[in-house]
Amino acid sequence: MKVLVSGASIAGPTLAYWLNRYGFDVTVVERSPALRKAGGHAVDLFKPAMDIAEKMGVLAEVEAKATGTDVIEAYHEGRDRRYVIEIGRLMSAVSDRHVEIMRDDLSQILYDACRDHVDFRFGESITQIAEVAEGVDVAFERGSSQRFDLVIGADGLHSNVRRLVFGPESEFATWIGAYLAVASVPNYLELRDRMVVTCGVDRMAGLYSGAQMDDARAVFMFRPSQELTYDHRDVAAQKLLLRKVFDGFGSRVTRLLDEAERADAFYLDSITQLRMDSWSRGRTSLVGDAGYCPGPAVGGSTSLAVVGAYVLAGELAAVDGDHTRAFAAYEGAMVDYVVRSRDFANGAAKRLLPRNRMGVWAFIGTGLLVGHLPVAVTRALTKVTPRTVRLHDSVIVQDYRRGR
Repeated sequence: MKVLVSGASIAGPTLAYWLNRYGFDVTVVERSPALRKAGGHAVDLFKPAMDIAEKMGVLAEVEAKATGTDVIEAYHEGRDRRYVIEIGRLMSAVSDRHVEIMRDDLSQILYDACRDHVDFRFGESITQIAEVAEGVDVAFERGSSQRFDLVIGADGLHSNVRRLVFGPESEFATWIGAYLAVASVPNYLELRDRMVVTCGVDRMAGLYSGAQMDDARAVFMFRPSQELTYDHRDVAAQKLLLRKVFDGFGSRVTRLLDEAERADAFYLDSITQLRMDSWSRGRTSLVGDAGYCPGPAVGGSTSLAVVGAYVLAGELAAVDGDHTRAFAAYEGAMVDYVVRSRDFANGAAKRLLPRNRMGVWAFIGTGLLVGHLPVAVTRALTKVTPRTVRLHDSVIVQDYRRGR
């Protein structure tokens, strides 16, 4: 059975690995001319995704590439007093198994796990998808048209497959009130195991690096009074917008802005959720951010994408590729996890970007409190509400059959 997957970041290679393992003939197309190495940012893998990484035999590689960020040095806007938050202790309370890893590193590991058995076509994109009685006819930007049995969109928040099959992004996207910007910059503070962050009302800016990195990442989050209009292709204008938003935020952030302005790798986008009644239509389905992005940086979307890809492949294998049954089972298995991730993301965005100074104090104070409590105590407290604080660990990853 021939399956076309669009996207070679996180969900795409994970799905390709498992489909190939179950005996499907898999092709992956990726618009980028090579595996994306655009700087990227740190992402989290929680227990269910870590369990899947172990099943794939890549757990050692994932753990070896961990950023090692265990401490946050937090400052209030306009103040020089430093507050030290032990993020490692906080994350151990949230999840029994967790790794923070750079997105580019994770993508490379997942790609390497299946590259020898899957047909990857870089520098290629889909221009048309037409379902016929015998399958799906797909037209490509560069190559000739080809017929597949199934098409899966794993091409991120701004999914091309979703646009072609389900309609424009505006019909499904919901802005949750914030923006995120990330730039690859020199590690001028010589950071290795910590992040330095300045917190203010509706704004946050920081710098972090990792044990495996030569450079660093400048990260900015902000909440404007209304949704912004800007050219997604005009990076210079985006950098100017960022400087205006963080004007007067202090000397630490001024240096960050200066470095971000010089950066070649720069990303700015809204923190947006996708809300769809169904992620499948006919012989086409969506996985990861393409179908149910809970919000970049606030909703655990990377773990959600890994689990979704694993479940979709497993459900297809369980019914020998009967997409009608498999897609329904996949959506049924994932919907609760998706909805709870959305709810968590909404709350996280509000906590990370408080509306007033009291909220800023509460945000830093909570981190300090958790960092000073014994891990056993914090775990006990978080387990009182496992479906919220420990929402990832509450997800049970079932074992699908190993092959056809």
